[in-house]
Amino acid sequence: MDRFQDRADAGIYLVEHLQKYANKPDTIVLGLPRGGVVVAYEVARGLGLPLDVFLVRKLGVPGYEELALGAIASGGVQVINQEVLRSIRIPQSQIQEIAAKETEELKRRERVYRHNREPLAVKSRTVILVDDGLATGATMRAAVAALIKLGPRKIVIAVPVASREACEEFRKAVDEIVCGITPTQFHAVGAWYEDFSQTTDQEVIQLLREAQTPGETAGAMQ
Repeated sequence: MDRFQDRADAGIYLVEHLQKYANKPDTIVLGLPRGGVVVAYEVARGLGLPLDVFLVRKLGVPGYEELALGAIASGGVQVINQEVLRSIRIPQSQIQEIAAKETEELKRRERVYRHNREPLAVKSRTVILVDDGLATGATMRAAVAALIKLGPRKIVIAVPVASREACEEFRKAVDEIVCGITPTQFHAVGAWYEDFSQTTDQEVIQLLREAQTPGETAGAMQ
């Protein structure tokens, strides 16, 4: 395959590689917003599984926001990178301020995307964590660290395209990883899509609404 037509096409492609999880009652699909939700929607639909969004907010170091001090995620999970913390010696009070600010933004997005619907329960379930691609893997790394704290039985990462380095890194971090294509010359995720236009909040909301399964047991992500 040269390139995917769009994110929906990429999700349909992933379904072929995840057939062993089709219609499994203990398995759910979580998409990383925003583009990952479009891919995850097709994965969930193709496998007959419940879909939800898994929100992650990076905690940036003041003045060096690209450097991740840690992350917060859906379900009230907070992960701190102790190595970074030791190197910058930031006071605990400042960490709390940063976390509080990002928590408010995460809650806002939770409300916008879910309309106060409870997140799907993660504990003791197999979770297929989906994004539209892996470049550096920073967002996925934060998502995995947060997800582990919620006690899933198994974590499966599924992405349509990834750099070979990122794909190999995550093989050691989760139970299984499905990387659709791993080009020798990777460049960027968007280079492997004909249409990589930005996904809007409204699209995410619509897909989550369409994917709601009557009778699905919701509950705190714990």
